[in-house]
Amino acid sequence: MSPQRGTRLQALDRDHHLHPFTDFKALGDEGSRIIVDADGIYIQDAEGHRLLDAMAGLWCVNLGYGRQELVDAATEQMTRLPYYNNFFKTTHPPAVELAETLCRLAPAHMNRVFFTGSGSEANDTMLRMVRRFWALKGKPEKHWVIGRENAYHGSTVAGMSLGGMAPMHDQGGPCVPGITHVRQPYWYGEGRDMSSEAFGRVCAEAVEERILELGEDRVAAFIAEPVQGAGGAIIPPASYWPAVKEVLAKYDILLVVDEVICGFGRLGEWFGSDHFGLEPDLMPIAKGLSSGYLPIGGVLVGDRVADTLINEGGEFYHGFTYSGHPTCAAVALKNLQLMQEERVVERVREDLGPYLASRWGELEDHPLVGEARSLGLIGALEIVADKATGERFDKSLSAGGLCRDICFETGLVMRSVGDTMVISPPLVITRDEIDELVRLARAALDETARRLKASGASVAGSEEATA
Repeated sequence: MSPQRGTRLQALDRDHHLHPFTDFKALGDEGSRIIVDADGIYIQDAEGHRLLDAMAGLWCVNLGYGRQELVDAATEQMTRLPYYNNFFKTTHPPAVELAETLCRLAPAHMNRVFFTGSGSEANDTMLRMVRRFWALKGKPEKHWVIGRENAYHGSTVAGMSLGGMAPMHDQGGPCVPGITHVRQPYWYGEGRDMSSEAFGRVCAEAVEERILELGEDRVAAFIAEPVQGAGGAIIPPASYWPAVKEVLAKYDILLVVDEVICGFGRLGEWFGSDHFGLEPDLMPIAKGLSSGYLPIGGVLVGDRVADTLINEGGEFYHGFTYSGHPTCAAVALKNLQLMQEERVVERVREDLGPYLASRWGELEDHPLVGEARSLGLIGALEIVADKATGERFDKSLSAGGLCRDICFETGLVMRSVGDTMVISPPLVITRDEIDELVRLARAALDETARRLKASGASVAGSEEATA
């Protein structure tokens, strides 16, 4: 792309395009980065810079960029039937076949799926289903949903309310009533004064305490991601999920496992629920379902809830114009077929996940890194001013934001969540590409330490990194 066209696109973007999760004015002053091409695990910007996309777009390009098979699936379907709805007693082959495939891959007790256009819509749908279920059971007062602080379940009004991110609540209130939040199982950030096992149990006890505060006859469901993605790739202690399962069973409360990020191989199983041995009543899905090639989401529904909605519910007054969109469904179906044929999930579990863990863990020796953690192909680095104490840098320094920007300079896309650096690379990454990812991450950390030190910040033990 010519420099002139790039400059023109930046100007048009500034004048007409409002970006998601963005300070509009600040971005307009700085100018957008324009991505023009992609292949495999790499993207390229308008200036010709090639970057290793360690975020798989937005946690979603699981099969990588440039898969012609997915393009062909979309082309064929658009030629035959580009769009038709699933209202008015109609359907079409892609929706039916995708539904069957999803239910075959899901835990055995999940045999129904409701399609949406995104993860946010999936969580809106889930909330409607949960409250409808209990109303049909003669318990309309059982409507409270417990989520977690710092959780992300989308940015629609219902999704924002289900999530526990304070900045979103501050801008989006009043939130949907009947939703409350308990502490997250974030051992490094909130529980290092005790063992991780003890902390996991404490966080599970917080769920029970909230149930008792509200009254068990008023609590409908608990919602959580297997691993919190947008919250900072927070991997719960091993004690957490078993204890939560016991609590929910004790009080007959539905379990909603948000699989929007963890689903479709991210943790080395088809779903994060499989990894943690969970039996959810509902599972919102999206992102990796189509490897991000077209927008599609849904809710996988367990038999207990589905049977009640079907046999006792009559008409369910809910749906979207693009529920089960035929072209999106065709691409998702091909995506799942390719993942099975290429044994993508098994490779993540048996090879790539363990290899990333070994290489990613090496970064923990860096002066800026308090913890390097990963599970499957999701990982995080905690940036700290002092490794021994875990003390963070002053917020005014925006150490995580600085590191993120330096990553772009060095040829790497790595996300910052505060001062936590997060990765979620395409599931088709190779060992050699993991080596490259870790090398680029270390280079970015070195430069971050150098610039922080140059700004006057104290970086404990950074002499060798900044020499």
